[in-house]
Amino acid sequence: MTSNPTTIVTFGELMLRLAAPDQERLLQSARLTATFGGAEANVAASLARFGHRARLVTVLPDSALGHAALDQLRMTGMDTSLVRLASGRLGLYFITPGAVLTPTEVLYDRTGSAFAETPPADWDWATLLSGADWLHVSGVTPGVGPKACQAALDAADAAVARGVKLSFDGNYRSRLWATWNGDPAAVWRNLLDRATVAFVNDLDIALALGETFAETDLIARRRAAATRAFAAFPRLETIACTMREMQGVDSCSLGALIFRRDGSQAVSAPRRLTGMVDRIGGGDAFAAGVLHGVISGMGAGDALDFGLSASIVKHATPGDFNRARVADVEAMIAAGGADVRR
Repeated sequence: MTSNPTTIVTFGELMLRLAAPDQERLLQSARLTATFGGAEANVAASLARFGHRARLVTVLPDSALGHAALDQLRMTGMDTSLVRLASGRLGLYFITPGAVLTPTEVLYDRTGSAFAETPPADWDWATLLSGADWLHVSGVTPGVGPKACQAALDAADAAVARGVKLSFDGNYRSRLWATWNGDPAAVWRNLLDRATVAFVNDLDIALALGETFAETDLIARRRAAATRAFAAFPRLETIACTMREMQGVDSCSLGALIFRRDGSQAVSAPRRLTGMVDRIGGGDAFAAGVLHGVISGMGAGDALDFGLSASIVKHATPGDFNRARVADVEAMIAAGGADVRR
């Protein structure tokens, strides 16, 4: 732990993750591997491992499943004092692992969960954000439904009013937004307008602004989008995103970009990842790593390298949560991650 850890509050739903074992199709056999995960919980888990005071705000059912989920959160080292237990069900998501040319498939079953059904007025943001330095939310939370959407917007407003910095990860999930008549473009504009750090790419910025970016070169296109976002959203200081090119179900090239309002920027060259164990949560690990770098006062390049290396470590870790500590990420940066550590 650091001597004076930063306090980061994350807000989102924790779900039970049920995955088909090995490369089986879903329910090909009667076995499923059960873990827990969710975008904001994943970020909190990483930040806790990095030595920060990470607090997850969520609702879990007051049942055996909810208590098991709470136990798993505590094992990451995060502060669970803001987790509420209530009546209702736990959200689920199912994973069918990819193989050969068949991609990994995610199936959500979270409609009517205890989290989704919590009225926005039940979240006391003055209390929940007490002592917080940062609030982290992602586009997953407002996509859950109208109540969660309003709660996320209320949380962002409360953070700005209290001088708490907002970190926003786009995480656009079309399958969630398709289940109700929400307006993701308006939500993206609202949250980007309040954010200090945003994990978004040109598509997210295009969604928010109703514009297109036509540059054929990926880096140039994302630079143009970032420039436009800084002009549109005065509070925004840092934009970071990954660059992924899939070569197969278990292999890809993964790089990253960062842009800052002061004009500093950096590119982390793509790294070839083969034999990926689990890419779910890789973006959350990247966000937590970059946010750790920003909080720690790293320059743009160092923060980006830390975030990308944290994501690479996550690709080698089963489950949603990244288990890496700062020393593990720094070792990958120093040694390239390929040799045996003795």
